Amino acid sequence: MTEPIVFPTDSAEWLAFASTRTDERLARIDEVAARLKDGTERTALEALQLWNDLQIDLRRAHSEAEVLSEVHPDRAVREAAESRTSAAQAKESELMTDADLAAVFAATDATGLDVDAARLREHLLRGFRRGGADRDAATRERLRELAARETELSVTFARNIREGRLEVRVAPEKLEGLPQDFLDAHPVGDDGLVAISTDNLDVMAVMNYARDRETRIALRRARADLAWPENDPVLAELLQIRQQHAELLGYASWADYETEDRMAGSAARVASFLDEVDGASKTASDAEYELLLARLREDESDATDVTAADSLYLLTRLHEERFAVDAQQVRRHLDFSRVLDGLLTTTGRLFDISYVPVRVATWHDDVRSYDVVRAGSRIGRIHLDLHPREGKFNHAACFPLAPGVRGKVVPEAALVCNFPRGLMEHREVQTFFHEFGHLVHDILGGDQQWAPFSGVATEWDFVEAPSQMLEEWVWDADVLATFATDDAGRPIPAELVERMREADAFGRALLVRTQLGHARVSYHLHMDRPADLAAATDHWYAVSSPLGPIDGTHSYAAFGHLTGYGSCYYTYQWSLVIARDLLTGFEAGLMDAESAARYRREILEPGGRRDAADLVEAFLGRPFQVDAYRRWLGSPAA
Repeated sequence: MTEPIVFPTDSAEWLAFASTRTDERLARIDEVAARLKDGTERTALEALQLWNDLQIDLRRAHSEAEVLSEVHPDRAVREAAESRTSAAQAKESELMTDADLAAVFAATDATGLDVDAARLREHLLRGFRRGGADRDAATRERLRELAARETELSVTFARNIREGRLEVRVAPEKLEGLPQDFLDAHPVGDDGLVAISTDNLDVMAVMNYARDRETRIALRRARADLAWPENDPVLAELLQIRQQHAELLGYASWADYETEDRMAGSAARVASFLDEVDGASKTASDAEYELLLARLREDESDATDVTAADSLYLLTRLHEERFAVDAQQVRRHLDFSRVLDGLLTTTGRLFDISYVPVRVATWHDDVRSYDVVRAGSRIGRIHLDLHPREGKFNHAACFPLAPGVRGKVVPEAALVCNFPRGLMEHREVQTFFHEFGHLVHDILGGDQQWAPFSGVATEWDFVEAPSQMLEEWVWDADVLATFATDDAGRPIPAELVERMREADAFGRALLVRTQLGHARVSYHLHMDRPADLAAATDHWYAVSSPLGPIDGTHSYAAFGHLTGYGSCYYTYQWSLVIARDLLTGFEAGLMDAESAARYRREILEPGGRRDAADLVEAFLGRPFQVDAYRRWLGSPAA
C-alpha cells in the first residue's frame, strides 16, 4: 500500500506541489483512458480494474487541489490549486462524455462479476449516460463546455465568499453582554471603536450575547452581504448554465438531474418532502416565535418582529431564564483542548480505533495530523485544521484527500473548521462532532476494492445522517462528563446537561424552519432562475420562517452550499429524518459496544457498496421511519 501524502517542507516547493502533481495525475489518466480504448480484448473485470486506477488518480487530483485551494495561507498556491481543481473537474466531464470509452464498458459481459464489481459497472454505465456519452458529438462538446464553465463559476463563487471578509466598527458599550475573552480579543482602536468581523467566531458570539440590537443587525447585514455584489452575476449565470446542462441531457430541471441518483429520486419528491417538513414544524415554530417576540418586547417595547439577527440572542436569554441554562457557565466546561481530547477518546471507543499523533509537514503549523489505528495497523490518516486565519475556508467541513483503496491507497482526509483556541460554545462542540462524523465515515469506509465506493460515497441525501447522529453524543451527560470539565477539573453537572437538553428542544422547530428556508432557496433558485435573486430569496425565507428578514440584504451571495449542494440543500432535513431513526438502534446506551460495532459494520464500513436504504435496514432491521424525527421536532412551546 502506498504511504500517506508527503507534503512539502519548504514553502518554495508548495507552488509546484499544487500544480505539477495534479498535472502528472491528469497525464496518467489520459494514458489509462487510451489503453481502455486501444482495441485490446479485455474481460469486464480487467476493464474495471483499469478504470479503478484511473479513478484513484482522478479523485486524488481533485481532492488535493480542492483542499489546498481552501486552506493554504499563500494566495499564489491557492490560485494554482484552484486552476487544478477546475482541470480535474474538466477531465471528469471529458471522460463521462467520451462515447468510445462508454462503448468499451457497454460491450463488456457482466457475467461472473461479483456483487461489488457488477454494481460498479452498473453505476459507471449510468454515469456515462448522465454525462452525455450517448449524445452526438456536438452535444457532447457543448456539455463539456457547460461543465467547464460551471466549475469556473463555482470556484469563483466560493473564492468570493472565502475572501470577502468584512468588518463593522462599534462603540465599546455596544458590546455589552459579550464574554470577557471576546472583549479581550477585540481591543478598542485608535478611533475609539471596536472592529467586529464577519468571521464565524465573531458572528456567533455577537448573535448569541450582544444585548444591543443595532449591533446584531449591523453584523448580520454585513455577513449576509459578504460576497455581494460580486457573486450576483456569478450565481445568475451559474443557474442558467446548470439549466442548459440539464436540458441538453433530457431533464426538465437541474434538480431533476441532481436527484436522479439520490434517495429522493426526483425534483417533485423534493418539493413534496419540503411541504412535509413545513407541515410537521409549523405549529411548534409559530408558538416558539410568539414567545421570542414577547421576550424581545421586554427589551424593545416597539418591536414588531423577530429577525434573523434576534433569534439566537433571544433563545440564549430564554434558555437562561426559563431553563436555568447559562451559556457562559456551559462555556467554562468546554475548553478547546479538552474538547478535542474528548472527541478523539469518545469516537475511539465507539469505533474501536485510536488516533496516534504524527509529526508530518502540512500546509500550516496549526494543523494536527493523526494516524487512525486499529489492532496495531494504520487504517487511515486525518489532518485537523481547526482555527481561523485570513484566506482560509470560513465555515466547517470535511475534505477528502485520498480515497481508501485496499492494498493501494491509505484513506486520508482533512477536517477544516474555525473554532476558538479557548472556550467553545456548546453549538460549536456539536458542529465539531458533526464534521468529525464525516471524517470518521471517510476513513472507516475507506477499506474498499473500488475507489468510487470509498469513504462517504453513499447517496448525497444520506451522507449527513451519520454526522447528524454523532451530534447526539454532545447532549449525553455521561459522555460530556469525560471531557467537559472546568479549570478545576469538575465535570459539567448532569442536571445542567438535562436542562440543556430541555432548552434545546425549545427553538428547535424555528431552527428547522430556517433550514426549510435554506432548502427552498436552494431548490427554487434552480427551478425558477428568477431575474431578481434578492426578491426570490426573500420570498422563500418569508414563506418558510416567521423570522423577519434583514431588509436589503443579499444572503444568497454568501450561501456557499449553492455550489456543492446545488438545488439539493433539502438533504440536511432528509438525512436528519434518518439520523433520528438510527439513534433508536442505540437503545442500550450511546456507548454500548455491541450497538456501536453493528453501526460501524452496517453503516460506516460499507462506504458506497450498498444503497443507503439497505444500509439503514441492515442496522435497524427495518426500513427507516419518520416517527423519531416527529418526536424530536416536538417543542415545549407547542
